Amino acid sequence: MRTRSVALLSAILVLTSTFGLSADVKSQQKTQIKLEGVLGSVAGMFGGKAMKEGTVTTIAVKGNRRMSTTDTSAELVDLDAEKVYRLDLRAKTYTVKTFDEMRAEFQKAMAKGKQEASREKSDAKQPEMEFNVDIKKTGEKRLVAGASCDQVIMTLTVHEKGKTVEDAGGMILTSDMWMAPKVPALQEHMAFEMKYFQKLYGDQAVPAARDLAQVMATYPGMKDAMARIQSEGQRLDGTPMLTTMTVAGASGPGGSDTRANKDSGGGSPIGGALGGLLGRKKKPEPAAEGTAGAPGAKTRTTILTTVTEVLSIETAVAAGDVEIPAGFKQR
Repeated sequence: MRTRSVALLSAILVLTSTFGLSADVKSQQKTQIKLEGVLGSVAGMFGGKAMKEGTVTTIAVKGNRRMSTTDTSAELVDLDAEKVYRLDLRAKTYTVKTFDEMRAEFQKAMAKGKQEASREKSDAKQPEMEFNVDIKKTGEKRLVAGASCDQVIMTLTVHEKGKTVEDAGGMILTSDMWMAPKVPALQEHMAFEMKYFQKLYGDQAVPAARDLAQVMATYPGMKDAMARIQSEGQRLDGTPMLTTMTVAGASGPGGSDTRANKDSGGGSPIGGALGGLLGRKKKPEPAAEGTAGAPGAKTRTTILTTVTEVLSIETAVAAGDVEIPAGFKQR
């Protein structure tokens, strides 16, 4: 059951995350990740500046080449040569990996995942899950990277069917997005990423799509949620310039730890998937005022928060922006 739970969580995150900025255009984005519980404590101690202040990435795309650069590293993707170069900017060195090598790694990971899944026993008593999607425009406006943006908040709630998330426990994923009218340059970034994915994996992506279909069959409500997200996304017709995504777990009455569900096999499978991330979690947060459910101990615990912001967009890209700098040596 744990594999299905993790697959479900992964699918939800893919559905509700904005794609990273990836023809001729250069942009900067800042991403900051905050983890709670044990993982958050470890990340705070060893994550360094990136965890405390976030990471700024410059992404330049010119034709069939894309360079993504942070303050310490960079990655160059060359679709024509079918190679990916990873650069260490401090040591002035780089490594090269071919698409064939990356495909082989992908196949190995898929095979390992299937072996792990086959060792797990199916749970006939697994409850049917319900997916609720709420997308609303707040009417608030602000400027992000010089673009006028409207605030849109999307909330995806997953819990046992026939019960509220506060009654049965579950997961709440909230995306607070500041949307600008469609930015053609960023649409071109997306086109490059899709082209990269297709050329790299091609037909090998079919098993992953099949696994997603299996997850949807296991959780029928997910299909409706996906359709709603896609439909609403088309209606919004814009580009997210600043997105704050929060993943929270809800415990049932009595404030029971969702980790208990993981080991016992009972309760919400979402709790099982998320429980290990909580560790020694911080004091649970009260549920939002007006949330349906039994009175008393209604708690939600934030597990993960990510903030992604577009800082700048340029339409001029020099040839040197997508080349390995002079003086770098291959390792």
